[in-house]
Amino acid sequence: MTGVRDDHADAVAQPGFVTCCRALGGLPVGVVRPRRKDQRLLASLADRGLPAFGTTVEVITLPQRARMVPTPAIAEGVWRPLRTVNAVNAFVIRHPMATFLVDPGVCVDVVGRAVAELPWLLRVAVTPPRDVVDIRQALALAGIDVADIDFALPTHLHWDHVAGLLDLPGLPAYLHRLEHSWAMSGPVAPQGGVRSAVRDRPVTLYDLDGPPILTFPCSHDLFGDRSVVLVGLPGHTPGSIGILVQTSTGPTLLAGDAVWSRIQIDRLRQKASYPGLLADADRDAAWATLHRLHAIRDRLAIVPSHDHDGQR
Repeated sequence: MTGVRDDHADAVAQPGFVTCCRALGGLPVGVVRPRRKDQRLLASLADRGLPAFGTTVEVITLPQRARMVPTPAIAEGVWRPLRTVNAVNAFVIRHPMATFLVDPGVCVDVVGRAVAELPWLLRVAVTPPRDVVDIRQALALAGIDVADIDFALPTHLHWDHVAGLLDLPGLPAYLHRLEHSWAMSGPVAPQGGVRSAVRDRPVTLYDLDGPPILTFPCSHDLFGDRSVVLVGLPGHTPGSIGILVQTSTGPTLLAGDAVWSRIQIDRLRQKASYPGLLADADRDAAWATLHRLHAIRDRLAIVPSHDHDGQR
């Protein structure tokens, strides 16, 4: 039932006191001493090239309210611009064989039904504005009928990328097997997870069992025509993925939360420790993924899910 908190929500893992202190204490350190790029890693990255795309798809960014956030809280050591436009973005991709929803965004009363499960220190940073657009409203504003959506394809299973599924009961979901295992195993959900969004719906699990593409070591061709190819972007969560598509304007990579802003890719700056240290499952893996994105930044359009300016 929409508008009502899920009474069967799972317990969620909470960060320890030391982690919280490191997150807050590392914020001013990162401002003046951002993490240095790994020149050896950059030199080792081999670009295996883009696939020979078989067809083109249409990518539609769903309407969403934006808010201004301090740039130093997004990327270490970046002061200009002082504030960055941020949003919780969702996308619809139209392929000749299916129309699907990427990162289904938020549900009605997302604060009560999902954000309330987060640790208080993280809630301070990520609670969306009151006028955040829920997924059904976003689809309606874009002129897309919910009935026309064939399935959902989240880049990862954090609350702000799957909570919208709570308002789309029965919609099938395609999930990276590694991500599904991480989010759904164990006595409590990992920090940021919303298990009820995935449970009790048809789920198809896939593996990244295909060849290397660009700087990514493996891939998965979703339709078998190289028009929608999934690649691994681990670090933010263990099974985070990017979605590489060929559009009428060229190749585009929907990068989920591998980075929060295009600024990080261009300047090779990791997420600020607060809230990054609380949001990323593995900071070192996320740092390596950022290097892979930085190395191909001029080869294609890279679209982080929260970079509102990057969607226009």
